[in-house]
Amino acid sequence: MWSDTSALTILGMLKAVPASAPVAPVPYAHDTARRLAIAPRSGLRITWFGHSWTLVEIDGIRVLIDPIESLRASPFQFVGPERWFPPPIPLSALLDVDVVVISHDHYDHLDMGSIKTLAAGKTRFVLPLGVGAHLARWGVAPDRITELDWWETAKVGDVALTLTPARHASGRVNPQRNRTLWGGYAMVGPQHRVWYSGDTGLTAQFEAVGERFGPFDVTLIESGQYDARWPDWHIGPEQAVQANLWARGKLMIPVHWGLFKLARHGWTEPAERVLAAAHCANVAVATPKPGLPFEPAFDSSPRWWPESVWSGPEQTPIVATRNGQKSAVYSLQFKPDCNRPHH
Repeated sequence: MWSDTSALTILGMLKAVPASAPVAPVPYAHDTARRLAIAPRSGLRITWFGHSWTLVEIDGIRVLIDPIESLRASPFQFVGPERWFPPPIPLSALLDVDVVVISHDHYDHLDMGSIKTLAAGKTRFVLPLGVGAHLARWGVAPDRITELDWWETAKVGDVALTLTPARHASGRVNPQRNRTLWGGYAMVGPQHRVWYSGDTGLTAQFEAVGERFGPFDVTLIESGQYDARWPDWHIGPEQAVQANLWARGKLMIPVHWGLFKLARHGWTEPAERVLAAAHCANVAVATPKPGLPFEPAFDSSPRWWPESVWSGPEQTPIVATRNGQKSAVYSLQFKPDCNRPHH
């Protein structure tokens, strides 16, 4: 994967970015538990809690994705990126979920405190290859851990969970990197289909995901924490819309934003740029408020974040390479510089 590691680039990353963090309290739902106590009417409901932490209720199965209840996305709770608002629901209220899926072992996706809380329940854990060793060290019984390679499937009730390829990396605070796998998940039930991309750069593998499992009722696609200096590691808003097109998503929900500052862009920029790109590509997008259960069949998702400064793809384009060579890059099926909507 290509990255610009020049000295000038590294120094440039130290420069401040306008509106990179909220200056006022971030709106979020305060009655999540009460709302979740009522079963979804359509059989499909999505509750996004910020960053990538999401609850997917699909055809009678509750799938909890990348929960992070801790104060910081860090190996240490006294230093590191700090969350911008409290968890809309305590994880102790979600001990009865059917399965927890983890995309990879970076600290903003595999949170030790959250796993230890969930270990007190009886839920299963589905993980990429190698990630189960972390959970075993933290006290999760081996018979509750299922590891998958890309394209392998675990069944939870009537829902099939398949680990799908992603373009990323893994590793925690140790000298060993990329010893564990990473990926996304296709969740396929009798009536509904959902795809979570996981952390990823753009890859044509998403076309295979769409061919095998699409069309999806909802896609949850990583859309924040990107930088033009490392475009193969995180997909960026415009390429997230491209991923939705390749995966054949009917409705896209951007995730991996709105909770932590992990990159040099405005905190509301991922949502703004996704909406602009989706307008150009004729893609339906929902942006539910954190903690507010969202049922695509019935609910709308009005804008909840404030007006703020942000840069478009003209100023900070995110363009992934095809093979790690800067000279060979992916192109979009749409023009992101079309007349974008203003809010």
